[in-house]
Amino acid sequence: MANRSEEAEYENDSRRNHQDKKKEGVLDLVLKRPIRWLRMLIEELHWSFFFGVIVVYGVSQGLGKGLSKVSTQYYFKDEQKIQPSQAQIYVGLIQIPWIIKPLWGLLTDVVPVWGYRRRPYFVFAGVLAMISMMVLWLHTNLHLALALSCLVAGSAGVAIADVTIDACVTQCSISHPTLAADMQSLCGLSSSIGSLVGFSLSGLLVHLVGSKGVYGLLGVTAGLLVVVGMVLKESPSRSLGRKHVNEKFLDAGSAIWKTFQYGEVWRPCLFMLLSAAVSLHIHEGMFYWYTDSKDGPSFSKEAVGSIMSFGAIGSLVGILLYQNFLKNFPFRNVVFWALSLSVLSGFLDLILVLRINLKLGVPDYFFIVVDEFVSHMISRIKWLPLLVLSSKLCPAGMEGTFFALLMSIEHVGHLMSSWGGGVVLHALKVTRTQFDNLWLVIVIRSLLRVIPIGLVFLIPNVDSNSTILPAEMLTNRRSEGVDTEKIEMTALISDEA
Repeated sequence: MANRSEEAEYENDSRRNHQDKKKEGVLDLVLKRPIRWLRMLIEELHWSFFFGVIVVYGVSQGLGKGLSKVSTQYYFKDEQKIQPSQAQIYVGLIQIPWIIKPLWGLLTDVVPVWGYRRRPYFVFAGVLAMISMMVLWLHTNLHLALALSCLVAGSAGVAIADVTIDACVTQCSISHPTLAADMQSLCGLSSSIGSLVGFSLSGLLVHLVGSKGVYGLLGVTAGLLVVVGMVLKESPSRSLGRKHVNEKFLDAGSAIWKTFQYGEVWRPCLFMLLSAAVSLHIHEGMFYWYTDSKDGPSFSKEAVGSIMSFGAIGSLVGILLYQNFLKNFPFRNVVFWALSLSVLSGFLDLILVLRINLKLGVPDYFFIVVDEFVSHMISRIKWLPLLVLSSKLCPAGMEGTFFALLMSIEHVGHLMSSWGGGVVLHALKVTRTQFDNLWLVIVIRSLLRVIPIGLVFLIPNVDSNSTILPAEMLTNRRSEGVDTEKIEMTALISDEA
């Protein structure tokens, strides 16, 4: 009997030890490991860089995107009372400041203001975004043209802040190549968490204060960009004369042209342009259908916001999957499989619009949140390797300009897809109240997603630890800028004084 009692006690102790180890493993995965990762990034890169990423990607882009997307959709639908095809075109117009990102990048790279190359651009971006949002909030019966101008100006403020922090990320990717994927994961995590919070609150806020009231809140959040510009530690450089600035512009153009002559650079750029252009955006048509009381589910403002929050969760999961399991795989392989899954996920909208889900007993809300989650997760997995690749294609000394140029190429593709989606919605007579041909729009969009799969050969078959550009393009301009010109923001990657 004593032996049996001892054996039972031993088994209970073993079981408890196993459970304790399991709990400790889960705690390490969920809490301790992320904290160690964040601490490592702060120590390796500089606290001001970390703070800038959180504010720009997490608050300005993430939270701002979550709040502005829903409020703008309702603003166009309820305040301006325009058709979904028109709204799709106007959404493309709002993205124009992102297309001219190379201009912002060139300015921040070669034109210091009062001796600083980053801080003044953060301040200017914040002020511009604040003023435009306040006009939308305070002005009643605003004309459509003026409203669009304010939305474009607000988008420009976010774009300027984005290209400035992108320059810092790219510069750190060159100086810390092994952390390139980690930095993009940090940016993506900040953006996704901010988007999750923004989308979760957007519907409720639009219901409580209206779409214009949300613009007022966005004006307040834009003020954090000014704070970044004020607290960012940056070593001042000597002012450049007009002649010297002109020379720097010519040097920048020469460096850009030289870099684009490499096949490893222009081929993935062509892929980003074509893959984005043929993936038609029909978000506004789907939004009008979501809120329609006759043909659609007639979702409330709170429901629309919560649906989009699941998209943000999917994006966050995609980042975690890439960071933990996919970042060491070749870029080409990851993009290929993500594109293949994207084709299949595109047909989920078809099941929804044809109401097949109801025949199967699946409620609209449940089906839509699954659709949003899956599509955003796949989209993020597809886009992250391209971001990491882009950061490795930038010559030293021109990080902001060239990375902005690469991103603007992708935004041109998105503009074409947004306008193409608007044309298709208009051609197939999808209006505020007519959705008979929306299913055909979805079929066309989903079939066009097959095209980029045949273009993945344009992506270099290398992983995130590889160096793509020649060594002289990663060192010559940077050493010249730091040693003789003193225009590189070395404080971002140096130890705090």
